[in-house]
Amino acid sequence: MITTTVQPTLANRGCDSSIPSSGALDFVLPPELEAGEPPEARGLSRDEVRLMVSYKSDYRTIHSRFRDLPDFLDAGDVLVINTSGTMKAALDAERESGAALKLHLSTRLPAGLWIVEVRRPTGTATEPFSRMKTGETLRLPGGATATLHAPYPSGARGEGSRLWVSTLDLPVSLDEYLDRHGAPIRYGYVKEGWPIGYYQTVYATEMGSAEMPSAGRAFTPELVTRLVAKGVQVAPLILHTGVASLEEDEPPYEEFYRVLPETASLVNAARAAGRRVVAVGTTVVRALETVTGPDQTTHPGEGWTDLVVTPERGVRSVDAMLTGLHEPRSTHLAMLEALADRGHLRHAYAEALNEGYLWHEFGDLHLILT
Repeated sequence: MITTTVQPTLANRGCDSSIPSSGALDFVLPPELEAGEPPEARGLSRDEVRLMVSYKSDYRTIHSRFRDLPDFLDAGDVLVINTSGTMKAALDAERESGAALKLHLSTRLPAGLWIVEVRRPTGTATEPFSRMKTGETLRLPGGATATLHAPYPSGARGEGSRLWVSTLDLPVSLDEYLDRHGAPIRYGYVKEGWPIGYYQTVYATEMGSAEMPSAGRAFTPELVTRLVAKGVQVAPLILHTGVASLEEDEPPYEEFYRVLPETASLVNAARAAGRRVVAVGTTVVRALETVTGPDQTTHPGEGWTDLVVTPERGVRSVDAMLTGLHEPRSTHLAMLEALADRGHLRHAYAEALNEGYLWHEFGDLHLILT
């Protein structure tokens, strides 16, 4: 492990990484730091990705490997995980004109409705496509169709919308259909298609996420066993993630969550005992914050949440977080800033850039502790 103490100025570190000292957390992410393949393809096991541990109290930063995670947690800490599994949510689609498109399933809504994203192939990648019309039906593989009923969110303009409320007409069950015809959603930085197993966490219990809750990808059964043996409590919840390809200034949209009474009880008990509640990923924070009141009491709950966690609102449910490294100006960074102030994040991200950490779902991880 390598430990550094970062003083509250980038200039003292000789750092010229393009993170401004004021305003929104913005920086230039070099393309070589975008993880384009799973660590297994780089000769690493899941838990050999890098782990940066940063402490909010004193700007101290430790560079380690994810398999050393138990060294940074204590008996009685509660690790809250999202056990949502990743669907093969990307489908080939075709307009009535014969034009080829991609359809990304995002969020299942009540009454058999879906939020979907329409995209257009561009070589090995895709880009948002905003020229669909209300009532248009897309042909899908195997005789299935998707009918676009209304732009999402409600009140959005018609032509020009990227997200739509849709119904699917499938010849078989959804799981069977996606298993036959779907593929994991991937973006331009991932040049090659990878089997769905590379997009699943080892503790997934219920399929439903359009994209992998990737903060938990590096866990292995052996590592979970070591954590439990140390006395760390593991508490599950569900939040089915939607597509992450948000346009500029577009807030996150509704996602389904479920927090069971047992998990709410573990979180409340840890807080009452002065133990840490550690969220594995932004999805966990969103779900817990939805069911945690101003008095910091967490309740069980289930439904769809449109909560956006901001620095102005603050975080009530957790005091530590394991997360990936997020893109400049993303809403995930605003959530992190609600947990750790902007100065802390500025220094941590400068450290990650200087040390060559890898971004995105196949990249390295960041543990924020008090």
